[in-house]
Amino acid sequence: MNTQLVAEAQAPSLSTKPHYAILDGLRGVAALLVVVFHLCEAHATSHLDQIINHGYLAVDFFFMLSGYVIGYAYDDRWNQMTLKEFFKIRLVRLQPLVVLGMVIGALCFYFQDSVLWPHISEVPIWKTLLVMGIGATLLPLPLSMDLRGWHEMHPLNGPGWSLFFEYIANLLYAVWVRKFSNAALAVLVALAGAVLLHYTVTSPNGDIIGGWSLDAEQLRVGFTRMMYPFFAGLLLARMSAPGRIKHAFWWCSLLLTLVLAFPRVGGAEHLWLNGLYDALSILLVFPLVVWLGASGQATGPGVARLCQFFGSISYPIYITHYPLIYTYTAWVSNGRRPLAQVWPVALLTFGAAVLLAYACLKLYDEPVRRWLKTKVLARQKPAGTRSTAP
Repeated sequence: MNTQLVAEAQAPSLSTKPHYAILDGLRGVAALLVVVFHLCEAHATSHLDQIINHGYLAVDFFFMLSGYVIGYAYDDRWNQMTLKEFFKIRLVRLQPLVVLGMVIGALCFYFQDSVLWPHISEVPIWKTLLVMGIGATLLPLPLSMDLRGWHEMHPLNGPGWSLFFEYIANLLYAVWVRKFSNAALAVLVALAGAVLLHYTVTSPNGDIIGGWSLDAEQLRVGFTRMMYPFFAGLLLARMSAPGRIKHAFWWCSLLLTLVLAFPRVGGAEHLWLNGLYDALSILLVFPLVVWLGASGQATGPGVARLCQFFGSISYPIYITHYPLIYTYTAWVSNGRRPLAQVWPVALLTFGAAVLLAYACLKLYDEPVRRWLKTKVLARQKPAGTRSTAP
């Protein structure tokens, strides 16, 4: 989930590189669709009748955007930047909101009640605080520390799982894959794509949903979801030259929305067809969307402001919205309320998620990152980054 692209050129040497504002905006579009997907998920009886059915693929799109922007921002900077400096930049960019997301998750867990998980009186406060503290590091929690029974490695803020894999992707890139030639990277991407295709068409559920539990099968799903899109994005950044596409933001937003909102394919009788849809979306459509997005310009004040706003809230909304989803799901489950009756509350929750994200961005994330840059990054060599958090 990811999840971002608020482009931040921190060094003069990056000032000549174009700012892919449309990619920022597309990350915001995907993040907003994730919120809608999770709200509708509270009313679904199974994956078959889920509204915004393929919203889970936004995470895979986030991974591809991250790979593209990481390659674009860093591939030509390793003669000026150490591994330590790279990881400092990534931690300063991603970690403050990870911490805040876990705190919000802990507060919501303490005050909510549902038939879906144990009552707060049954969970010692020390355990909640311990889970929050470990979650703030993004270290995955074993099933024995699961507070809800949903088998999440971050039970106070579920989307933390995708940030865990985002860090792994960054680690693999910085330590190993950045040294690959384009041919070697293409081989890695082809192998990862083959693994992804095999998994999706043979998946017992007919989709690529998963990756958030600390067990062998779910770790397999998480690595499968991360490896192809992230390194395909890196390969795309290295080998493709953006074209000139008019109205790229609108075309890309439409295509991305269609992919994520498309109904379930194949039904219960042909699960592999939906798996094939997932695979083709990740293998073929998402690279096209990223290339189209990089090929356009956010011309006009309206489009430019929209892309800037969407990009700014994309990571905050992804990493802070799920505690509100827990609360909404608890309320829906306690009363078995259908969406047709409670859509105003769903709409209110959506608005609250956007407002919470914007407040977290302006009141916490931006000030904290400015402070950390002066304390953590001030003495290192200048280095550029473009934010890639999902």
